[in-house]
Amino acid sequence: MPATSPPHRSFDLAAWRPSRRALFWVLGAFVAGLLLFLLVWRGGDSDFYRAGPAAPTAANPHYAPLPAPMAGDSDEVSDIPVPATPATDNGEQPRLVETAPPPPPPAAPAPPPPQAPIATSQPQPVSMPAPRYPAQALRNGEQGTVMVSAEISENGIPSAVEVARSSGSRQLDRAAVDAVRHWRFRPAMAEGRPVTGRVQVPISFKQ
Repeated sequence: MPATSPPHRSFDLAAWRPSRRALFWVLGAFVAGLLLFLLVWRGGDSDFYRAGPAAPTAANPHYAPLPAPMAGDSDEVSDIPVPATPATDNGEQPRLVETAPPPPPPAAPAPPPPQAPIATSQPQPVSMPAPRYPAQALRNGEQGTVMVSAEISENGIPSAVEVARSSGSRQLDRAAVDAVRHWRFRPAMAEGRPVTGRVQVPISFKQ
């Protein structure tokens, strides 16, 4: 069977209403407090909020006046006296003369750079592999002489190789430069030690 819901209870205002006895007590307390307030207000001093004779006024306080400013053409700007500047024989006041500072001393000349030792001998080739004749230049009948310039380091190895005078054929020039790069030299000598030197060697291509 279905469950029944609890009965709904309505708000009972009569249960919260105070009784007459409680109302009498509240009214009596209110009347007694009102009478006590009137008694105190009547019997107290009503002048407690008034200002006394020593109350401060709005009048401005009196200050001592400031000293008068000094004139603009006065030599003194304070109470301390300024000593007078003594005059020269001709009656003129001494003046401060500004002189130009002396010119700075000339800088010492920089020492000359160290000179490289002069070579007493030129590089000499000790190993000269033959250049390879390019096959295409050989078929085209190209021939000629290439002047190659090479810088030889202290250890006898070419460090920079270039064409000083061309043969007229780019293939022959390239083959000559490649050949000199593989050469080995006896380095140049200066003061008994090896130094960097430069040589020019001709490389000829003939059929």
